[in-house]
Amino acid sequence: MNKMETMTGAKALMTAMEKEGVKQVFGLPGGANLPMYDEFNRCDIRHILARHEQSAAHMADGFGRVSRKPGVCFATSGPGATNILTGIATAQADSAPMIAVTGQVAVNMIGKDAFQESDIIGMANPVVKYAFQPRTAGEIPEVVRKGFFIAESGRPGPVLIDIPKDVQTNEAPMEFPDEFKIQGYHPWADPDIVNVERAIDMLLHAEKPIILAGGGTIISSAFAELQSVAETLMLPVVTTFKGKGAFPETHPLSLGPIGMHGHAEANKMMAEADCVLAIGTRFSDRSVGTFEAFEKRLKIIHMDVDPAEIGKNQNAQIAVVGDVKVNLRVMVKLLLQKAIKKTDESPWVKHVKETRAYWKENLKIHPGEMGAAKILRKLRELLPKESIVTTEVGQHQMWASLFYDVIQPGTFFSSTGLGTMGWGFPAAIGAKVAKPDVPVVDIAGDGSFSMTENSLATAVLEDIPVIVFILNNSILGMVAQWQRTFYDRRMTGVEQHSCPDYVKLAESYGAQGIRAQSMDELDKAIKNALSSDVATVIDIPIDPEEDVLPFVAPGTSLSDMILPS
Repeated sequence: MNKMETMTGAKALMTAMEKEGVKQVFGLPGGANLPMYDEFNRCDIRHILARHEQSAAHMADGFGRVSRKPGVCFATSGPGATNILTGIATAQADSAPMIAVTGQVAVNMIGKDAFQESDIIGMANPVVKYAFQPRTAGEIPEVVRKGFFIAESGRPGPVLIDIPKDVQTNEAPMEFPDEFKIQGYHPWADPDIVNVERAIDMLLHAEKPIILAGGGTIISSAFAELQSVAETLMLPVVTTFKGKGAFPETHPLSLGPIGMHGHAEANKMMAEADCVLAIGTRFSDRSVGTFEAFEKRLKIIHMDVDPAEIGKNQNAQIAVVGDVKVNLRVMVKLLLQKAIKKTDESPWVKHVKETRAYWKENLKIHPGEMGAAKILRKLRELLPKESIVTTEVGQHQMWASLFYDVIQPGTFFSSTGLGTMGWGFPAAIGAKVAKPDVPVVDIAGDGSFSMTENSLATAVLEDIPVIVFILNNSILGMVAQWQRTFYDRRMTGVEQHSCPDYVKLAESYGAQGIRAQSMDELDKAIKNALSSDVATVIDIPIDPEEDVLPFVAPGTSLSDMILPS
């Protein structure tokens, strides 16, 4: 323990966060968290003002995914706390490390329906990794220490710290612990050597083995290990959408994401495989289609840090529990020790490469000059490979999955589990704060961007020059596609009517707004945005009738793809 010092709970909070290496907080002040905000005047933590608490959480989320350290967001009590819930739930669904700190009414007023009181602990419990509510000032240092440890260890996730206002202002002798215990919390850390050996044996005896890399591969930064295993055993690699970018998508063994809007070649090969090494994935319905059809002919090796995921959605013949980077590293070492290295292409790998080449050449895309495929390929052509891309949620998100190749692993992020519209832009701001020296682009749709466009104020006033790349079809595109496909074109509640004008909107905030209506204009707009020192919005009008294809309809299997005709 360090030497005790008497201070307020609010000062202890800031001191504890400084000890955790926090350099910035995204948030909004209010009556119940003003003592915390007063401490910003006496500490070295930068406060970045969001224009909505949900956006503050998304900024912290984007920061956390890129830095792999918990992003921190602040909100006041009552509506401030409830506003932040969607951002917390988004982080929980995608296993993103986050610390959300909310103000609360004084301890003696809790439960009395005080002004701006909400039971945020009760509301948040289903969507956080853990929630704390210290009732005395002296608890705060240990709560913060435990909160950061929980948020970033094992399977990462959001932690809520709800602090009553009198706990913030009361003074107490403070101890800032270096060591602590969390009863009942024991993240799985040791490698599972026995089951890794069994996994190698199963892969070697399979005729059509494949790797399925999920978001856990990215979270653990297991990029080099994944590539070593794939190249040593000559295994084709597909990813979930959240795992997009875990493996370079220009690599000869890469097939891209599987799923509802996965690559045709990825879905085809996944449907033919007889053994899958599934790394850091929860086998969501959007990735695998019907659970029964997916596992019917497959032997599954499931590698995950969270034992609760094993057997939850798919039955696994071999379970390898623990950090996937650690276990993949063990796999690489065992392969070297056993001198196992496949050099000749098997009939399976040849078939995979032929299928990949066929669909790269023959997948039909929109014939117009400004179709989604051509637009996103132009973005990929001009962006440096280390650029970070976030996406909103909708058609543009799935077009990005199909047509934007991730070259440098760990540079592509999206809201996948919760599918939160409005996530991408504030997340891009958080990502840019985490890595200010690389370009950050939010691939957006007009509907999704409209939900958090007021974060332009944050981007401009805080000098965070991100790029918003809007595929603007003036419609809620994914809903419209489903209405065309499943509801006999009965279009209800989806028309955006070209409102607002995004160029004027950007300019009203002091950002740069550019409209690109041809490929030449798009080329110039992207180059302009990359060289700009202010946030830039590129508005790209596209055909509202363009669908995202291939498409695996709900309740069907990966082999039942609807293909463009």
